[in-house]
Amino acid sequence: MSNELKNGHVPAPSTNFLRGIIEADLAAGTYAGRTDSQGQALPPMVTRFPPEPNGYLHIGHAKAICLNFGLARDYGGRCHLRFDDTNPEKEDQEFVDTIIDSVKWLGFDWQQDGKPHLYYASNYFDTMYAGAQALIRSGLAYVDEQSADEMRATRGTLTEPGTDSPWRNRTAEESLRLFEEMRDGKHADGSLILRAKIDMASPNMNLRDPAIYRIRHATHHNTGDKWCVYPMYAFAHPIEDALENISHSICTLEFEDQRPFYDWVLARLSDEGLFKKPLPHQYEFARLNLTYIITSKRKLKQLVDEKIVDGWDDPRMPTIVGLRRRGYTPEAIRLMCDRTGASKNNSWIDYSILEGALRDDLDPKAPRAVAVLRPLKLIIDNFPENHSVECSAPVYPPAHPLHDSEHRRFPISKNLWIEQEDFMEVPTKGYFRLFPGNKVRLRYGYVVECTGCDKDANGNVIAVHCNYFEDSKSGTPGSANYKVKGNLHWVSADHALHTEVRLYDRLFTDAHPDAGGKDFKLALNPNSREVIEACLEPTLNAAKPGEIYQFERHGYFVVDHIDAASDKPVFNRAVTLKDSWVAK
Repeated sequence: MSNELKNGHVPAPSTNFLRGIIEADLAAGTYAGRTDSQGQALPPMVTRFPPEPNGYLHIGHAKAICLNFGLARDYGGRCHLRFDDTNPEKEDQEFVDTIIDSVKWLGFDWQQDGKPHLYYASNYFDTMYAGAQALIRSGLAYVDEQSADEMRATRGTLTEPGTDSPWRNRTAEESLRLFEEMRDGKHADGSLILRAKIDMASPNMNLRDPAIYRIRHATHHNTGDKWCVYPMYAFAHPIEDALENISHSICTLEFEDQRPFYDWVLARLSDEGLFKKPLPHQYEFARLNLTYIITSKRKLKQLVDEKIVDGWDDPRMPTIVGLRRRGYTPEAIRLMCDRTGASKNNSWIDYSILEGALRDDLDPKAPRAVAVLRPLKLIIDNFPENHSVECSAPVYPPAHPLHDSEHRRFPISKNLWIEQEDFMEVPTKGYFRLFPGNKVRLRYGYVVECTGCDKDANGNVIAVHCNYFEDSKSGTPGSANYKVKGNLHWVSADHALHTEVRLYDRLFTDAHPDAGGKDFKLALNPNSREVIEACLEPTLNAAKPGEIYQFERHGYFVVDHIDAASDKPVFNRAVTLKDSWVAK
């Protein structure tokens, strides 16, 4: 595993080679003085985020979003949101809507000078069709009648050149006629295809007469049934960039081999007078490879369709909507993207880097609360019956500006809940919590001394007994007289909020669940979700959906929703306080 960031260590800010390229272009004035089709001055650099609306965005897309929008923001440019919707069979308005929502949630928008720079590739279909006609007239494209299998067989290999199609030298007039017939719906899907005429012996397979238009009798989410021919992505992409005056077209490394064709399309159509110079330039960066997840849309869809997860927004999914529901913040995701930088080298980023970014974002600002996840009854035998004393604790951590001014208040009473692991009848070496004869402080409350425990018929501890020292309450002068090593969290049993808490963990136990053709489902983590009833401090009764708290000692939790039957908040664990993950 090369260049892997591990163990939650905070890496130094990574380099971003794209900044050097942009700064050099700005210094040279490469894209200065440009105007759009209405004669309006263009920014010195323009980027775009061009998702295909055929699924939900995932954490890998977040990296591209942060790069494109972030670079445009930092250099006084503009970033467009563009839907590359050239495949009507896989695209849907549902995906358009969720993409828009996810980009906004991450903190970016496409407004500039009062104009929304939101675009659809499908709005350019007329221009793309005209561009294809221009290539045909110039002898640079032709209609092929070979089947997909025949084209594949004649394409050649990495060491052998391809073979010319028998239709490669048909006249421009005949190709134009057939292309119009394709547009008019006179031919079946797959019966004809338009190919660029470049070089069947090129060492770059992408230049061996690539397909640029195919027949698809399918209703498009944006254009309806107007078209039954659709451009291939590799042909559409450079045209979209040129029409939108993109300066820096930033893609992931898998498109590097496509760049010669990108440049070929732009150069030829510029020669035809469709575009003016300077033309867009494509740059590639290494995609975000995060361990313990999969990002294949097909495989993610399989998880949803087979009900392995509870939908695209399941908190275990690497989708933006899933991470959001899990309790991840836009700031944390942007921080992770910034820390991992942009390079030309593929590397794996350990999942702990993402978790660490969330901890670093939430630690100084998340309100605190106490939760007991595995309750065990603690009875203070000498505490008055039917009596309670108010305890107080800061709402926010010390770094927060409201730390000293805002406090939460909750009662302590005779019957409490503590964590099961906070009592041992026979303690191990170095154990400083409750055991017979030991004193501990109940955090924000009193010092108590353990006197024993109750057991059921099977010998299981069902209650712990202790006595408290009335002059030991935290915040009072007498508390300084007590020196104890243990400091336990607790919740009053008479006042606790009993509610559902979901303990989410990584969906896979294998760092690379689908690498090398592995069946990713064999690596599913059977403990990726545990649903428990926890006992929470009563102040959390008022918690609202989307609010994130640090449950002291346990981690960060977000309110998923308010249960309709009980009117109680239901919590999802976003991340533990420390990175101690192991597959269970």
